[in-house]
Amino acid sequence: MLEHGGNLQQTAQQYGRPLADWLDISTGIHPQHYPIPALSPALFQRLPPAPDALQAAACAYYRCQHVLACAGSQAALQALPNLRASSRVAMPRIMYQEHAHAWQRAGHQVQFFDQIPDDHLLQNTDVLLVCNPNNPTGYLYPTDTLLDWHAQLAARGGWLVVDEAFMDTTPQHSLASHSGQTGLWVLRSLGKFFGLAGLRVGFLLGESQALAQLESLLGPWTITGPSQFIASQALADHDWQQQMREYLPTQSAQLAQLLKQHGLTPTGGTDLFQYVPHPASHTLQQALAEQGVWTRYFEAPRALRFGLPPAHDWARLQQALKQAAKALSG
Repeated sequence: MLEHGGNLQQTAQQYGRPLADWLDISTGIHPQHYPIPALSPALFQRLPPAPDALQAAACAYYRCQHVLACAGSQAALQALPNLRASSRVAMPRIMYQEHAHAWQRAGHQVQFFDQIPDDHLLQNTDVLLVCNPNNPTGYLYPTDTLLDWHAQLAARGGWLVVDEAFMDTTPQHSLASHSGQTGLWVLRSLGKFFGLAGLRVGFLLGESQALAQLESLLGPWTITGPSQFIASQALADHDWQQQMREYLPTQSAQLAQLLKQHGLTPTGGTDLFQYVPHPASHTLQQALAEQGVWTRYFEAPRALRFGLPPAHDWARLQQALKQAAKALSG
């Protein structure tokens, strides 16, 4: 199992601090989640229905023709490698590592590039995979560049796979509307922008026959009835979505400014997190953890990712950063 943010129970045990006494900003999940509507007990008593209503809501939200609902985008990314024979796969070195893990486990040859693949690599790749915006660096690939890469790959039976888990605040940069083309896959998540990671709802956008092939691999009842109901409501609530698209960028800018004030200048980020390379990042993570603030540590290169704190915890984060800066300097 790879390391992820959000591993708070283990962290609480490690540092001897009660679970409720933590500020967890390790995941990049929106701290102000979509309001949970009232749920009928029948949703818990019946087997989950076919996700037709949920998928229709997703098609409207993502402005695409075909979508497959799955138990988080994690389920889709784990299943995708099983749809191809052994292939040459390329992806950024710094990226959500579950992708590399899934393709390697399925027997594919995976190679890495720094941020942009050169022409030689692109011409000798069967599957190109990127996160857009990238997790954890926040780098945003231009739409025209991605479509050009897809055209080159598709011409020889290749794929472009784009993980858009952090795209919701900037839908103008999404490839969702192009996802009906052969060889183009787009992954979307309900966990980040909507703050509903516990529902385990994600989507794979692609060409209809290819999605049907993947659906047969995943099997029935992949998403619970309550999750389908809540997710459908969230995807259709345009007012809430617009409010968050205005609110989150200001919060992320405030976080970047706060980090800079304490000598931690982000080199990138999204509207849900900031990415800070630092040579003493592991020591910094531990210093913050001693004060009950949990961040996401990356070993290569050494860096921390800071998610947004809840509105009532900004002062706590500021004080923890102040104390951590003293610990590093001392």
